[in-house]
Amino acid sequence: MKLIISGGGTGGHIFPAVAIANEVRRRYPEAEILFVGANGRMEMTRVPEAGYEIVGLDITGLQRSLTPQNLLFPIRVMRAVRKAGKLIEKFRPDAVVGVGGYASAPVLLAATSRNIPSLIQEQNSYAGLVNKLLAKRVQRICVAYEGMEKFFPADRLILTGNPIRTEIADGQRAEALSFFGLDANRPVLLVIGGSLGARTLNHATAAALPRLREAGVQLLWQTGKGYYPEAQQQAAPFAAHNLQALEFVRRMDLAYAAADVVISRAGALSVSELCLTGKPSILVPSPNVAEDHQTKNALALTRKDAALLVRDADAAATLYNQALALLGNQAQQQQLRANILQLARPQATATIVDELVKLMPVGARAFHS
Repeated sequence: MKLIISGGGTGGHIFPAVAIANEVRRRYPEAEILFVGANGRMEMTRVPEAGYEIVGLDITGLQRSLTPQNLLFPIRVMRAVRKAGKLIEKFRPDAVVGVGGYASAPVLLAATSRNIPSLIQEQNSYAGLVNKLLAKRVQRICVAYEGMEKFFPADRLILTGNPIRTEIADGQRAEALSFFGLDANRPVLLVIGGSLGARTLNHATAAALPRLREAGVQLLWQTGKGYYPEAQQQAAPFAAHNLQALEFVRRMDLAYAAADVVISRAGALSVSELCLTGKPSILVPSPNVAEDHQTKNALALTRKDAALLVRDADAAATLYNQALALLGNQAQQQQLRANILQLARPQATATIVDELVKLMPVGARAFHS
């Protein structure tokens, strides 16, 4: 099997892509997998860390205002499609997967123009622009939410859930407490703002540090790279009380295992991980995303009493009031835990790979069976 996986830009695209690759490699150890990303984006670091080869394209998104970069955008796209076509002709994949992000479009355009079986994986409840534009060119579209017929051809849709590392739910609390140096007798709050961090969550958390100390709450605060130096200074006076600022959490399985309550943005990957781990959560959707899709992701949970929702504009005033109230309410935690677990789709990655294999040429499928 030879497979190209394209896309990236944020962890919400990269980690599902790696999960798909890991499942392919688990089933077919001899499979050749090539990632294609955008130069300068985080996939160029994260994918090799996961053990896969990646090639970068010189491609960026459109800016919201009229800029010289936008005028050059069509030229960059054509160049990227040309380079993607050369990669495809050299690598000769059996299939191509697009997970969204800048690099996904040129690779899928090049692949579908050569009649190579292609699959899109859409993580969000509101479809991304690239995926909407390419939907009629691909054979299969794997989605995480119901009602996606409003964006995609219904006959190509498969409701799978989001591909995530299932081991994310396997962390043991005793190991987690030891790993982070936490006290088993005090509650733990986990704050995650996505792979790039979240300004609103960081500011609200910094302001709440004295309250958390007084309440005896322990904190694992994932800040993102840009905010980390400032957050590290802000958290330093509270280190003896286990209020920790962390740039990036590599052992998310242990972070979830340690946490009693989670505060999170409502990116598709985060929501899927919270469902799988069954964590009582307060979601603070980012307002800085296309079509406010994080709010739509969050509402899919809150409408089923599976999470709490705080608007970004209200976070400074109310987020930590709600967090401390939830930490002190075991009955509400248990209700949220039971409801969110009902929304988990632990077989998502396996189902996506099943669909991918079905698309491959008959000879390739016979070889894999």
